[in-house]
Amino acid sequence: MNERELVVVGGGPAGMAAVLAARASGVTDILLLERDQYLGGILNQCVHPGFGLVHFGEVLTGPEYADRFIRSVCESPEVEVSTGSFVAELKPGKILTYLKPGEIQTVKARALIMATGCRERTREMIQIPGTRPAGVFSAGLAQKMINIEGLLPGTKVVIVGSGDIGLIMARRFMLEGARVEAVVEIQRHPTGLLRNVVQCLDDFGIPLYLGHRVCRIHGRDRVEGVDMVPVDEVGREMVESRFSLACDTVLVSVGLIPENELIEMAGVEMNRQTNTPISSDLNYTSIPGLFVCGNAFRVYDIVDSVTRDSALAGRQAAAYLSAGGGALGNV
Repeated sequence: MNERELVVVGGGPAGMAAVLAARASGVTDILLLERDQYLGGILNQCVHPGFGLVHFGEVLTGPEYADRFIRSVCESPEVEVSTGSFVAELKPGKILTYLKPGEIQTVKARALIMATGCRERTREMIQIPGTRPAGVFSAGLAQKMINIEGLLPGTKVVIVGSGDIGLIMARRFMLEGARVEAVVEIQRHPTGLLRNVVQCLDDFGIPLYLGHRVCRIHGRDRVEGVDMVPVDEVGREMVESRFSLACDTVLVSVGLIPENELIEMAGVEMNRQTNTPISSDLNYTSIPGLFVCGNAFRVYDIVDSVTRDSALAGRQAAAYLSAGGGALGNV
C-alpha cells in the first residue's frame, strides 16, 4: 500500500489553500486528489467579479482567483496533483481508495484533509408538486451550462430561493438576453448577500417575492409555468391569493449540503442536521489527523473566508505531523 505524509481531497479553493499552507509549514510529501479534470472547483464557472477583495486586495473573477492558487500548487515540487481521481472509499486509519482513468489506487495518509465542498439541494428536497417536464435545473447546473458549456437553459425563468447563486444567475440570464420573471423566497428576507440583491435584482428590475413559495410546476414536455402562493409567518399557504406565472425554466437555489459521506464512512462523528462533523474547533473532527475544511466543514458566504480557514487546516495538519501523529503504529 502506498503511504503519503499528507493527502488532500478536493482541488477547489479550500483544498488548494490547505495544500499551500501545509507546504509552507514544512510538509514535503503532499498528494492532492481532484475528481474533475481541472483544479479550481466551483470557481471555474463563476465568471462574475467579486472575489479576492479580502485575500488579494483586488476584485477578481472566480477563474482569476483560482488561477493564482493553481499556479502555486502546480509549481510546487512537494505536491503531486492527481486530477480525474474520484475517492470512492475512506476506511478507518485514513486509508483511501480512489479511481482514476485505467486504474484503482489505495493510499494511506498520515494526515488527511477533506475539502470536498457541497452539493445543491434539489426540487425533490423542498417538495414542489407538479409534473416533471424538462426545464427544471439547480442554479449551479444552469451556471455551468451557460459559463462552461455555452448553452442557454431557457428564456423565461422563475428562480426558487434567494441564495447567492440564484441571485447571481438571475443577473446572468438577463445579461444573456433571457427574462427572469421572478425570484421566489419563502422566508421574509433574502438569504443571499445584500450586495447581490442590489446588483443582481434591483439593478435589473427583477421582482423578488418574499414570503411566497412555488406550489406547483406545470408542463408536459417542457416547463410551461408555475403557481405561486403567499405564506403566513408559520408557513401556511394563503390559498385565496394563489396566482400563476408563465415560464419555460425553473431554477432551484435553496441551499447546499456539505459532501461528507466519505468521512462518515470512516467513522467521524456527524451532526445529522447539518451533515457536518461534530467538532471541538475549526476544521477538526473526532478522528485525530483527519481534518475537514471549506464548505464541507460549514457553508461560507465568500471564498476569501474559505481560503483563510482552509489555510489554517493546512497548518493544523502540519502541526499534527510534526508532533509525530500518523506515524507507523500511531494511526
